[in-house]
Amino acid sequence: MNSQPESSPLEPNLTTGSQSPDEPIDYLKRQAEDLRQEIAQLQITKAKLQQEQTALTQSMGNLVSEALSQLEARRQTLQVEVEKLERRRERIEQEMRTTFAGVSQDLAIRVQGFKDYLVGSLQDLAATAEQLELIPEEPITPPAASSTPAGQSAESVAEPDPNTQFTKSAFAEQTKQIRRIIDQYRTNPDYYGPPWQFRRTFEPIHAKQVSNWFFNQGGRGALRTMGSRLQNILVASATISILRSLYDRRLGTLVLANSPERLGEWRRGLQDCLGIDRRDFGPERGLGLFEDPELLAQKADRLVNDGRLPFIIIDDTEDKISLSLLQFPLWLAFAPDPQAAAQSSFDRF
Repeated sequence: MNSQPESSPLEPNLTTGSQSPDEPIDYLKRQAEDLRQEIAQLQITKAKLQQEQTALTQSMGNLVSEALSQLEARRQTLQVEVEKLERRRERIEQEMRTTFAGVSQDLAIRVQGFKDYLVGSLQDLAATAEQLELIPEEPITPPAASSTPAGQSAESVAEPDPNTQFTKSAFAEQTKQIRRIIDQYRTNPDYYGPPWQFRRTFEPIHAKQVSNWFFNQGGRGALRTMGSRLQNILVASATISILRSLYDRRLGTLVLANSPERLGEWRRGLQDCLGIDRRDFGPERGLGLFEDPELLAQKADRLVNDGRLPFIIIDDTEDKISLSLLQFPLWLAFAPDPQAAAQSSFDRF
């Protein structure tokens, strides 16, 4: 069986005599038209893909730009917070450096006298104290106490009259010693001295307060607050150090404040200023801390009965002072600023 080759669809069939000579041309035209339509369709598809790609690229660009903007804003916010924290740190460091000789001194220097430092019950207390001082007091210490001026020897320093008055002529040598110690604290401070020796910077305003208490008030009186408890602790620490140099272990310091938090501030401040530690605090040690004035008075009585000399320090938050504390020869009360007390009373109303 002989097979004949099939004719291509693009080639005209020459064997058939019925096919027109224009049919191959028409067929080719149709093929060309189909190709053109396919090309146009591909071009439309390409244009759509390009548009989608452009839109996607633009969206990605916008997203990246927005993310970068957010990161930049967050970075700026964090930078501002860091700057605030750095300024706060610098301010805290500055306050720490000026704790004991801070800006409150400017106000304290301008304060003249102390006649208006008592408010409320403290005014009544001052009047009562003046009356009590007019009444002769019986000596509290044993009669064997030496009448030799203190400061001449260790034995005479340990046995002074209980009603110590540093302005009396009989204690001229003691007065000179006190002034010498105050000048030493002010001009030549020893920051690494032995325990119970004052270890902080002693400004003229502090020396003025301590001298006023010793020589104008005779070791029994109130001082206007220095503006902060730390400043008051500095003045009290210098006073304790001076009395300790005069009476050594015979001195017993008793601090009165109306809350454990304030007593904690006193304990930390005294440790820092005097170079002492927790072992020096306690009922039978060199320093006692009390919230109750009656318990403090009982402890002071026991010290007197044991031949020791109590020194009572009263925090400026004590608005009323028990009269039982005024019988002792040495006491120092820090009185609040009348203007601050009046403002506090006004705020409560």
